[in-house]
Amino acid sequence: MNARVKYDEGHAEAARHAAHHPDRVAALDWSKLSSELDNQGSALVERLLEPEECRFLAALYPQDSRFRSRVVMGRHGFGRGEYKYFSYPLPDPVSHLRTTLYPRLAPIANRWNESLGIAVRYPTQHAEFLARCAQAGQTRPTPLLLQYEAGDYNCLHQDLYGEHVFPLQVAILLSQPEKDFTGGEFVITEQRPRMQSRPEVVPLRQGDAVIFAVHHRPVKGTRGMYRVNLRHGVSRVRSGHRHTLGIIFHDAK
Repeated sequence: MNARVKYDEGHAEAARHAAHHPDRVAALDWSKLSSELDNQGSALVERLLEPEECRFLAALYPQDSRFRSRVVMGRHGFGRGEYKYFSYPLPDPVSHLRTTLYPRLAPIANRWNESLGIAVRYPTQHAEFLARCAQAGQTRPTPLLLQYEAGDYNCLHQDLYGEHVFPLQVAILLSQPEKDFTGGEFVITEQRPRMQSRPEVVPLRQGDAVIFAVHHRPVKGTRGMYRVNLRHGVSRVRSGHRHTLGIIFHDAK
């Protein structure tokens, strides 16, 4: 069987799974996830993607025609490893996840902004938010695939690409820990005023997703709500290869 036939079969299988994303997302316990996001700034979703979907998406990495740009982290002081931003049109699984997750996250984002006294409100549908981004010149897609090998890591950072920023994003582990790679833990740090940073390691298995704050979240203090800054990254991969899908809801300039 040649590579093209294998790809076509993989694409058909991924499209079949993608058709079930709305049901899969709707079936999640959003009350629990919302509470975890409020309390921790992150929430774990187990097995959001099936292994076949993970393998299909990871296999896209060498196909440069799927992507608009490639970033080698070491050239920019971002860490070690590399990633590629998808071009439009996005692969079906990525597009479906982006459009089905957004309406569930928008109410949380609006509630966070209201509690912090931020006037911005997010529309109910992702297409409406992308239109808002486009009006500000943010037209480049931001979903990405990240690739790490032994010795690679991702420095703590925030994914901010322009005036319009959706305050939540999603990362999905496509590789299988302890089989495809070791090390490479997903890490979030939280910086509260006059306190040292608090680290959080999110244990991900293949197909698991973590929803997390892009740059800040509200926390209740003695004098009301205040902003807490968050950054995320990946610890050093000790062996093998690790692939991750990142879903960012705002586009870039």
